[in-house]
Amino acid sequence: MANMMKQAQQMQANMQKAQAELANVDVEGMASNGLVKVTMACNNVVKRVAIDDSVMDDKETLEDLLVIALKDATAKAEATSSARMANYMPAGMKLPF
Repeated sequence: MANMMKQAQQMQANMQKAQAELANVDVEGMASNGLVKVTMACNNVVKRVAIDDSVMDDKETLEDLLVIALKDATAKAEATSSARMANYMPAGMKLPF
């Protein structure tokens, strides 16, 4: 029983370490061939938004492109997080996110 507790504590420490590392890993989501780019850390903190001048005149299009770029960045952050966190999980155990 004590060995299981020790393993659980080690796994928790490893998970916390991985989460801290992921906060420093950036991904980039794009829309419309890079006209709008969103840089986000894998802990879902948006760090930068880049918008090409050519889309500044059309508000509705810009709004749509921002949503697409954010969704793309979020999907990439989730995929990167899942892949990295899987290294710390025992075989067969799935993450809730």
